[in-house]
Amino acid sequence: MFVGNLPSDASEDGVRELFSEFGTVRSIQLASDVFTGRCRGFGFIEMEGHEARAAIAGLDGKTFGGKSLKVRYEDTTRSRGRGGKKRRRR
Repeated sequence: MFVGNLPSDASEDGVRELFSEFGTVRSIQLASDVFTGRCRGFGFIEMEGHEARAAIAGLDGKTFGGKSLKVRYEDTTRSRGRGGKKRRRR
């Protein structure tokens, strides 16, 4: 799952505690600033399908650290390339 609009002081432990209300959190990856180490406001959480759906329903729009969370399903099996079709060179 993608989680966005996290506060800059968000920690993996805090996010894990929040999401574990809905089931077992397999992994958490929060994006952090290279220089400060603070959260960049988004991350990815891995949970079982039915638990993830419950977390999305329960946490999307919920206030965490003074900010309204955005929690969405993220398909990690798809490639993360940018753009559409690749053009063939002639």
